[in-house]
Amino acid sequence: MIIDFHTHIFPEEICLNREKYFHGEPAFKLLYDSPKAKLVGAEELIAVMDDQEVDISVVFGFPWNNGDLAKLNNDYIIEAVSKFPDRLRGFACFDMNWQGAALETERCINAGLSGVGELAFYLSGIDKHAVSLLKPVMDVCRESGNLPVSIHTNESVGHKYPGKTPVTMDQVYDLALAFPDNRIVLAHLGGGILFYNLLRKEAKKVLKNIWYDTAAAPFLYDPALYRAVKDIGVMDKILFGTDFPLLKPARYYKDLNASGISEEDKKKILSGNAANLLAGI
Repeated sequence: MIIDFHTHIFPEEICLNREKYFHGEPAFKLLYDSPKAKLVGAEELIAVMDDQEVDISVVFGFPWNNGDLAKLNNDYIIEAVSKFPDRLRGFACFDMNWQGAALETERCINAGLSGVGELAFYLSGIDKHAVSLLKPVMDVCRESGNLPVSIHTNESVGHKYPGKTPVTMDQVYDLALAFPDNRIVLAHLGGGILFYNLLRKEAKKVLKNIWYDTAAAPFLYDPALYRAVKDIGVMDKILFGTDFPLLKPARYYKDLNASGISEEDKKKILSGNAANLLAGI
């Protein structure tokens, strides 16, 4: 089995007329202004899953500023999960500055979604104000069976690219401190904070409820990454995520096969860890 924990899908009207949705949505324009940045719907995702032997995908929309757009995309996620119940697990998404975020979380969970994400703070990073905005949503998820929350993170050094936020490792660490009882998935390998599990004091405990998805890893890390996470002791917390349609799964399979890790550990990354996290949802 293969579970892709990080994919994005959009309603047809957004896929076909993206420019219409740039106004008032600077983050969406930042990421999708280029025609090379693909937008896909559920059927196209399913076709790629079939081709690439992916059994289940977790699907996100986008953290829209506009509440109506957030609902539109979330309704599409709900519809897609209903249409492909054996293939898709849906997460609710919205901009955290929207006052309706907590109520939308409840609505989407009641409609059958399995968590929240990928939440992002593209312009601010995860500062103290961002953490305060997250609290009502985190409360709803924790009280609804401790559903996972996926949050966009990125490395704070290295090359620049669209969607790279001003997040710092201090901010990511403070996020974990603020919500010790929530199950949090840090996209893009947590920007590298997983390596702090090597610290002798405190960090392992603080990061105990943190998982890390591999979204965009082929653009960011050498295949030796996977041997490193084994040595660090967080192999059980690594979730295969492609950020499709950014990349197809095959690009990740190539790096996993080149990494030298065992078949058992590949299975943990490709499905076992995600299956454990989603168990009972």
